[in-house]
Amino acid sequence: QVQLVESGGRLVQAGDSLRLSCVASGGTFSAYAVGWFRQAPGKEREFVAALGWSGNPYYADSVRGRFTISRDNAKNTVYLQMNSLKPEDTALYYCAIVRLYGNIRIANEYDSWGLGTQVTVSS
Repeated sequence: QVQLVESGGRLVQAGDSLRLSCVASGGTFSAYAVGWFRQAPGKEREFVAALGWSGNPYYADSVRGRFTISRDNAKNTVYLQMNSLKPEDTALYYCAIVRLYGNIRIANEYDSWGLGTQVTVSS
């Protein structure tokens, strides 16, 4: 069972940048596709970005051009570089992994989740 731990979230101002990290342990990290999701208070968890099984990146329209997902398999880590942050980016950010091929934008497809890291963007 792979365990995931996110870090890097904090309070920032609009326009700032943040890099989130997610470290995996307990499995073969490179065998999984990885994704980032977020959930704001009172809202459903939504897809943010993912790296598919072939290494192709996928982004939500709301973050495309501002966020970049990457991974370092040697460090069992996936990153989310977030630039030009907006107040509407405020949420609890989760990383997740999925082994079997499916719809990488759907949260229910994922096998394991971290507990999340809070990002708050002030205006």
